[in-house]
Amino acid sequence: MQFEPKENIIVKFCNSIWIERGLSSHTIESYKRDLLQYDLWLNEKSKKIIDASSSDLNQYCARKMDAGLSASSISRFLSSIKNFYTWLEQNHLRDDNPSKLIDSPKLGRRLPKNLNEIDVDKILDSPKINTIKGLRDKCIMELMYATGMRISELINLQYNQIDLDRSLVKVLGKGGKERILPIGESASKWLVTYLNNDKVSSFAQNNHFVFITDKGKPLSRKTCWEMIKNYAFKSIGKRDISPHTLRHAFATHLLNNGADLRTVQLLLGHSSLSTTQIYTHVAKERLVNFHLKHHPRG
Repeated sequence: MQFEPKENIIVKFCNSIWIERGLSSHTIESYKRDLLQYDLWLNEKSKKIIDASSSDLNQYCARKMDAGLSASSISRFLSSIKNFYTWLEQNHLRDDNPSKLIDSPKLGRRLPKNLNEIDVDKILDSPKINTIKGLRDKCIMELMYATGMRISELINLQYNQIDLDRSLVKVLGKGGKERILPIGESASKWLVTYLNNDKVSSFAQNNHFVFITDKGKPLSRKTCWEMIKNYAFKSIGKRDISPHTLRHAFATHLLNNGADLRTVQLLLGHSSLSTTQIYTHVAKERLVNFHLKHHPRG
């Protein structure tokens, strides 16, 4: 196998593993091509491949996914990257491995059932807001759809996590990781209405939790699950809707309206982009529709 004379770090890596592992020329060429493309992208950001971070890897994968690259292609690229950074670490050319925290896409993973925007509107409009319970339920579903927060994050939400002046909410996700989420105009309006209710205000004096039962106790996951399931069945006739369905609707509708996968990953609180990768088909669908709408021969 012949490589160009310039002995850069990528060429050294390819030569090394070709000799040590006896890999085929095709595999080595694939590694080299993946690494050179990544290196080129990093150069545009004034960075070097030997110094790249996990964040750089996530951003690059997000860009590839937005461009419609398949899960298998992303997996192959990550295989090249993981081998490269493992080799750097083993040869004491780096003290860490930025690819260790990056999971490969889960091939063939099913996207959970999704709701269109009309169905979401019907569900969110179904509670009877003239009752405290109905107002609470309306606020819960508006907030879930506006932020994409997990049900566990919502039922544990406390007053000191909400900034109504800036329409932001601070969420403590898996592993205690904190993220700041915009609430949006509609959810902010209903949250203010709910919090200003006399009964809610009286409970707030002895309770840190935002969403409570009629006895002033924190809501359980089961209560929220059954509540959303019942409203969905009454409004759109579907029995298999859950709090997680609203979270998926949040992500899908963002992508449908122009958001990129990296942004959705951050909003959902996914530590790895491969988890958000199940939405890749939505990005592809958006690209196809954009082409049909704007290309002169679409």
